[in-house]
Amino acid sequence: MGRIGATFKADAAETGGRSSVSEWRLEPDCAGPGAHRHEAEDEVFYVLAGQPSVLVGDTWHRLKPGACVYVPAGVMHDFCNPGAEAAVLLNVFIGAGFEKDMPMVSAWFAENPVGAAPEAAG
Repeated sequence: MGRIGATFKADAAETGGRSSVSEWRLEPDCAGPGAHRHEAEDEVFYVLAGQPSVLVGDTWHRLKPGACVYVPAGVMHDFCNPGAEAAVLLNVFIGAGFEKDMPMVSAWFAENPVGAAPEAAG
């Protein structure tokens, strides 16, 4: 059961409210945040390292470094790392503001430790 962490590289204040950029590191055998959707914002995931899986709609995609996935607003999505090595994703959130929720997200993860990656992703 791996851990997950994020570092924000650019936020709404730095992009004029247009986007935010974050880097997500998922340790081996790490579940993600759980399937969710953002009603008004698009997301792009770009794989920097490892082989994470990304859910878009009802389909899991196993990705390699250099792969890119676009998630339109309103589409259910998730990400995880079912692999044996750490995975690193660059996330571009188009329509900034997600970062303001990070203290709440961090508190949620502290209270709800991430479990094993879902079998469907492997």
